[in-house]
Amino acid sequence: MIEETIKTLQAEVEKLAHELNVTLPDALAKAIALGDLKENGDYHAALERQRFVQARLGHLTSRLTKLSQIDTSKIPLDKVGLGSRVVVRDMATKKKETFELVISDAMDLDLGQVSVASPLGSALVNKKVGETTEARLPIGTRKFKILELKTMHDVAKEKDDGK
Repeated sequence: MIEETIKTLQAEVEKLAHELNVTLPDALAKAIALGDLKENGDYHAALERQRFVQARLGHLTSRLTKLSQIDTSKIPLDKVGLGSRVVVRDMATKKKETFELVISDAMDLDLGQVSVASPLGSALVNKKVGETTEARLPIGTRKFKILELKTMHDVAKEKDDGK
């Protein structure tokens, strides 16, 4: 999971670096050639895009640095943590829900993924099967019981066994 996120972010970095170093200088040169920069919409648009790309590259570089520092050996083997797939029962509705705990850069709510830093993710982290937890969410407090757990290590082992 972490490796996939790193690859995705690196691909975006490469694309933005190309835009910053090739595409935008060409656009700026063409806009400058038109003259009067005060009212030159193309010039101002290219400068604005350049500032955005530089800021985005800074953010991505910071995220990549943080991701490369994650030590997966410190992720628990028997508790909910980063990369875990956890099945819970909502104690109020008695419905089962499945969540996968991910880093925010990899989150896709449609796939049942939640950030480990979110209120729900934080409530689940370090819990074991059979334990209950409360998540204080914007819609109110929800209480969950952990029914099933596959840690990042379990998921990786399944992938390795399936090869």
